[in-house]
Amino acid sequence: MSLFQPDASTFTNLKSTPKTIVITGGSSGIGLATARLLSSLNPSHNIVIIDLSAPPPTFTHSPSRLLVHTCNLTSWSAQRAGFEAAYKKFGRIDAVFVNAGIAEYKDQFFNDEVDNEGRLKEPDRRVLNIDMDAASDTTKLAIHYLRKNKEGGTITMTASLAGYLASAGAPLYSAAKHGVVGLMRALKQECAKVNIAISVVAPAITVTPILNSSNRETDGRTPDAYAKEMAGHGVPLNKPESIALAVCWLFDQGITANGAGIFVQADKFVDLERGLAKSREQWMGKEMLELFRGGRKAPLFSRLDDEALAKSKI
Repeated sequence: MSLFQPDASTFTNLKSTPKTIVITGGSSGIGLATARLLSSLNPSHNIVIIDLSAPPPTFTHSPSRLLVHTCNLTSWSAQRAGFEAAYKKFGRIDAVFVNAGIAEYKDQFFNDEVDNEGRLKEPDRRVLNIDMDAASDTTKLAIHYLRKNKEGGTITMTASLAGYLASAGAPLYSAAKHGVVGLMRALKQECAKVNIAISVVAPAITVTPILNSSNRETDGRTPDAYAKEMAGHGVPLNKPESIALAVCWLFDQGITANGAGIFVQADKFVDLERGLAKSREQWMGKEMLELFRGGRKAPLFSRLDDEALAKSKI
């Protein structure tokens, strides 16, 4: 796997062709940085932000080309209404950034609480509800609307380094982000059939407000102050603008970005998915890989079997 450096000046597709782009969690952090970069690349882009709150006044984009839909993303009907409003106002959706998420919430495994009956209390599932379930809902909505376009479209999902190397102390966040990577992998072949490119961006620790919402005690410090302390301990950090650059690079690549997994650490970029695919024999072993390949065409799922049968009769 080799490092590469996206260059926004070469994003000819995004710069030349106005698009309607939906961003969940677009009011702060990585989502807001992405909205700002898209706006600078082409002020004629239609930008749709779906989040709990509106973006700050410092985000300036033509009101006629901006739609802000505030809602709780864990509500299917509320999130669906945001996509419906975007399609009604702009007539199409070309790209979706599945980005909204939260950090690990408290200790759900080693801190036992009891309910009113003195029995073990049910765990809090908000991390899975937002980082996995709501992300899956967004992806469903994205595929529904992108399939309306003859030329398809693009979906990029925010995973995390924790989606590849689980983070100690953040088990549910890690599980959810592994789920995001798995969802992309499971969808990429079928998405490609309908001209939809689906990919993930996997940031290492990035300086955003999410740093202040984790388990760690920040003593009221700003994300920048807390990040400075972490950097002093040798932790490699990203600027949110670097993740935005990766997202826009994926959007600009179109269908060729299908199945990509861009890992960003210390503002450096590498495609983990391409590297993992090339090294499959090393980590699976030659015999196991051959066994796997030998069974790939087995009739496991009726919908896919029916699709293959229909194509064979054409």
